[in-house]
Amino acid sequence: MLTADLVNVRRRGEELHLVALDKEARTRAIELAGRLIEAVTLSVGQSQEDLASMLDAVEVTARESRLRDGLSKLLEDRCQFDAPPGPDPEEVRREVFTRASAMRSALGPGDKLDRGAVLAEVARSRETTDDVLERALFADLRGAHLLTTFDPIDAAQLVAAYERGQAQAVLLRAVKITVDVKAATAGVTRAFFRRLKFLRLLHVITRTEEGYRVVIDGPFSMFESITKYGLQLAMVLPAVELCESWKLEADVRWGKEKRPLVFRLAGESSPSRSGDSSMPDEVRALASSFKSSDLGWRAMPSTKILELPGVGLVVPDLVFERSGDASASRVYLEVMGYWSRAAVWQRVELVQAGLAERILFAVSSRLRVSEEVLDAELPSALYVYKGTMSARAIAARLDAMTSVQEKRA
Repeated sequence: MLTADLVNVRRRGEELHLVALDKEARTRAIELAGRLIEAVTLSVGQSQEDLASMLDAVEVTARESRLRDGLSKLLEDRCQFDAPPGPDPEEVRREVFTRASAMRSALGPGDKLDRGAVLAEVARSRETTDDVLERALFADLRGAHLLTTFDPIDAAQLVAAYERGQAQAVLLRAVKITVDVKAATAGVTRAFFRRLKFLRLLHVITRTEEGYRVVIDGPFSMFESITKYGLQLAMVLPAVELCESWKLEADVRWGKEKRPLVFRLAGESSPSRSGDSSMPDEVRALASSFKSSDLGWRAMPSTKILELPGVGLVVPDLVFERSGDASASRVYLEVMGYWSRAAVWQRVELVQAGLAERILFAVSSRLRVSEEVLDAELPSALYVYKGTMSARAIAARLDAMTSVQEKRA
């Protein structure tokens, strides 16, 4: 991931703009990327410090130095570095410093400590060589770690990743992001919404005339975990880019002064019929629990978008069907986890306004919301859990929800 100092932007009034690569600059960037990739490939087996020197040695003009550093950062992110084999560095340092202290105490007036003699004596006691001991002294430092593997990428792909990475780096400093999307298929729309939830992003979705509007809280609206949340937010950009057309507007805080600016992006892509079936780990684990237990319910990934026109919509994670009685006992589940109290109240208001489908909202107890906020006579309910969701507790709530509806019928 790129950092703010590696982003090439210009400020125009109250707006922040990326400096795009023109045809000539992109050709030059691809050439430069190829040389940097070659430098990394040749550095496998060398130290991280040696790799940094190799990348810095690639000659560029003054105007290209930020481009080189940005491409280098993305390449380093594709590298695996491991501590070199050998003696434990902490133990070696302890022995060397202890021996040096003892030898210094024995020195006469005007005598100087012989570093080589210290290393030689410790090496003899360890039955190794001075060179091995020298390398082991600070082998646990980051710069001494060895490049063991490199995930290859071609030059054009690296430049494309750099261009996307610049936009992602700006979004790391967002307070709020508004995305208007239009998707060619329901599968792409569903994949986009599922990606938002997979990344645990705080968001609100509403329908527009041409598609959907998604308002996402940015990392700079949070009081903690800014870095982790920001990285998750940056990863949603590839999902946005799969939509048929999209427009993004972000309120960002830029520079040392954290000046409020507006950042805009837009794009189009060829219609796609593929969807991303990924789901959060806790949802996948819950579905597996139902599969391996005889709880009377079958859990499957949901493919629906439940909407109450003019009020709002819900994107369930799972749909449950009672064994042997599919459609008549269908209940949806949306896992809200650690979202926010405001998001929970939005779901409550949606149900109270008339959302007809039965849906169970799973909410962490950390949000301090009571299950009683939804009346038992309503078609939906809240399940408040501590730690991890219980398949047995959810099955009991599904039974209760369907029995209420059956009595009313």
